[in-house]
Amino acid sequence: MRRPKILILDDSTSACDTETDRKIQQAFRQQLPGMTKIIIAQRISTVQHCDRILVMEGGHVTGFDTHEHLLAENQFYREVNELQSMGTGDFDKVES
Repeated sequence: MRRPKILILDDSTSACDTETDRKIQQAFRQQLPGMTKIIIAQRISTVQHCDRILVMEGGHVTGFDTHEHLLAENQFYREVNELQSMGTGDFDKVES
């Protein structure tokens, strides 16, 4: 595949464990710098390093900002992050 200007990934790492997902996201940042990447994901760790994150709740956009700002300002995003951080939705997390 040629190097496209835009790469769209629709829940492409959902079947991966969190460690593999982390490695893939790191490779995207290092190997494909300057390429626009649209990443659709349910796992916050997949998108937390993105320039901007669009949050949808109940089919409506409820947030559009950086990970840090969404944690501070968006209750839904913060709650999902807390649940995922506790391991509630991701039992395969590899501890470092």
